[in-house]
Amino acid sequence: MSETISLLAERTDEPSAVAPPRPFVRRPRDCTYAEGDWEVLSRFWFPIARVKDLADKPVRSVLLDVNLVVYRTTQGISVARDLCPHRGVPLSMGWVENDELVCPYHGLRFANDGRCVRIPAQPNVVPSDRFRATTLPATELYGLVWTCLDPDNAQGGIPDFPEWDDAHFQAILCPPVAMEASPGRQVEGFIDVAHFAWIHHEAFADRENPVVPVYQTKSTDYGFRSTYISGISNFPKALQHLEPEGFVWRRVFDVHPPYTAFLTVDFPEGGVLRIMNIATPVSARRTTLYVPLVRNFDMTGSVDDVYAFNAQIFAEDQAIVEAQSPEDLPLELDDEAHFAADRSSVAYRKALRELGLTG
Repeated sequence: MSETISLLAERTDEPSAVAPPRPFVRRPRDCTYAEGDWEVLSRFWFPIARVKDLADKPVRSVLLDVNLVVYRTTQGISVARDLCPHRGVPLSMGWVENDELVCPYHGLRFANDGRCVRIPAQPNVVPSDRFRATTLPATELYGLVWTCLDPDNAQGGIPDFPEWDDAHFQAILCPPVAMEASPGRQVEGFIDVAHFAWIHHEAFADRENPVVPVYQTKSTDYGFRSTYISGISNFPKALQHLEPEGFVWRRVFDVHPPYTAFLTVDFPEGGVLRIMNIATPVSARRTTLYVPLVRNFDMTGSVDDVYAFNAQIFAEDQAIVEAQSPEDLPLELDDEAHFAADRSSVAYRKALRELGLTG
């Protein structure tokens, strides 16, 4: 017994003589991903919260089955595993005080770098590195907090969205949408043009105009681009009288695998709408959709109207992707049938396979 007590005292009372290994996140115990898929996805950056939602309280988020805590101090925004290394309590249940994250169970305090700086039950002890919380990188872009679970092997970085900070554009961040669907199904639905007439006929499209003209898809250094030209209006139904007669709509999809896609729509009189669709993988079959967008027209118009129109479209898509079977996006092309208008979907499935994903 005395030997055990001595060992505990050594580990808690003496600071480590060597620098601790860099904290990292392992594949979670109850992982929903196929073998190897989690490791591939852990190398990519994903948003996990809106900056505007970070106030005085820590915020809980989930990425790839890993529980995370996001919080703000005077030094900026921090991200860590939502787990106190002492007794496994979620740190998101705690609070921030004097720029330190406080565990609600025993009051342990953590600095931004994860160091435990105080154990109230033993205030004279210098906590060892065994009490260090696992921290992750945090980056603020497009009104979102981004992180990567395996930053030492990160791939691709965060896609560039230069219009977000361009004074000629109005930047709008829509409320996030929680979906009980796989992120791959959501992204594929976003880039699918054949469903407009059937799913979005109340929002902007028309079931009397279902034909999809032949469009082009080409590979890029970030993934692929599809350019779709048609007579399907992008105005809401209530505003389609504003469309000039004979106007042809040009939509460009830029897909950044695994789960980000841009849609750029050319509007009349030089108007441009650019939407960034990011399907954050909460788990293999749960998604949080983040949608920053910009426009260079109607910049003094109602933002609430933008929220409402996009919420209508998201809801229409959500009802479909949550009902699809199998829940995981099949990556073997023979698993589902395809027609010519599915060229973007086929390109997307191939791109995910090239990343090493199995579905």
